[in-house]
Amino acid sequence: MKTAIVTDSNSGITQAEAQKMNVFVLPMPVIIEGQAYYEGINLEETIHYEGLDITSEQLYDAMRQHREVSTSQPSPGDVTALWDKVLAEYEELVYIPMSSGLSASCATAQMLAEDYEGRVFVVDNHRISISQKSSAWDAVALREAGCGAQEIRRELEASGLDSIVYVGVETLEYLRRGGRVTAG
Repeated sequence: MKTAIVTDSNSGITQAEAQKMNVFVLPMPVIIEGQAYYEGINLEETIHYEGLDITSEQLYDAMRQHREVSTSQPSPGDVTALWDKVLAEYEELVYIPMSSGLSASCATAQMLAEDYEGRVFVVDNHRISISQKSSAWDAVALREAGCGAQEIRRELEASGLDSIVYVGVETLEYLRRGGRVTAG
């Protein structure tokens, strides 16, 4: 069975890395002063994102300039458009979104997957950033070992809490402004 691996840009996987590993990456929206941007979109893609492309450096510049920056989950239309595109070539897919503890995007994806008659398997392994990227690479290794989507999801969820990442920040300003922490 031909199984696709799909994740979102919170994983830090660039489009170039994704192509090398045969993984698909859903660009997550970043809102800067009311305008939606998507990191790493290919402006020639068949999927049309309602926004502009942005690089990581442009995002960091906007935060350093104290512009109003927030994030959002992808629209259901963006998620299903990517899934439909992928499923035109693959029999099934594993979708690894950011942690359900940080966003409703995982729950939304699980709901959307119900309409795909067992072809879409959403992984809730409570990861983001480098640990989410690691899950995508683990999914690729499992696929290469002959595992199907259901088994890949099961393995990733079983090991989901086996990863710890420590992050130190100089300021909580960006987390507060992005809504991830409250003022204190």
